Amino acid sequence: MVTGGNSGIGYATAKELKSQGATVIITGRRKEAIATAATELDIEGLVADQGSITAIEHLAQSVKQQYGKIDILFINAGIVGGANIETATEEIFDQVMNVNFKGAYFTLSKFIPLLNDGASVVFLSSNTASMHGANASIYSSSKAALNSVMKAAAIELAPRKIRVNAVSPGPTQTEILNKLGLDEAARKNLDDWMLERVPLKEFGVADDVAKMVAYFCGEAAKFITGAEIVMDGGMSL
Repeated sequence: MVTGGNSGIGYATAKELKSQGATVIITGRRKEAIATAATELDIEGLVADQGSITAIEHLAQSVKQQYGKIDILFINAGIVGGANIETATEEIFDQVMNVNFKGAYFTLSKFIPLLNDGASVVFLSSNTASMHGANASIYSSSKAALNSVMKAAAIELAPRKIRVNAVSPGPTQTEILNKLGLDEAARKNLDDWMLERVPLKEFGVADDVAKMVAYFCGEAAKFITGAEIVMDGGMSL
């Protein structure tokens, strides 16, 4: 199961996992977007808002009824949101934390009973979890908290041979960057600013992140748990 699978890294990962023989379920908040993606990929699509605990519980019930158990859980859904600390509002804080941290936490929590022994869980984190830029305190904190949960979960689930890891991309060309609401000039300035800080001088691509997620889920990574792989072209160095 891939949460937030209707676009970007989630979509690419669903496609990659299917190409390797998995039966894939994607989830997302927008009914039409999920239906379109599921049709394009020829997989199952379920509507679920990761920011709602009730929706997560209903999702778990639906998956249990239709599929019983799962072998792979990619907790990918997330949103962007930022403000400097002085002017941050409770609304922005809650929006980001409810999806990126609380929602991800309880997605794992509610799906643990549905994981087969030997399953793989992967969180989509971010290189910002270990970076400290201005105006990114809420988003960065949500991802840092996620990495902490990942490590605790790796310990808790180790007796069942369930591995829990995280992939932390840097700047990646996905739809999420278009949701910042920037005009063309501001977006170009942001892209230029990010590229200046990436030693490899290029953006990441969703397909590469998808391959890393799939690697974590495969036999070659059977002795890896509690690990975070940073894919940012050296930006966090």
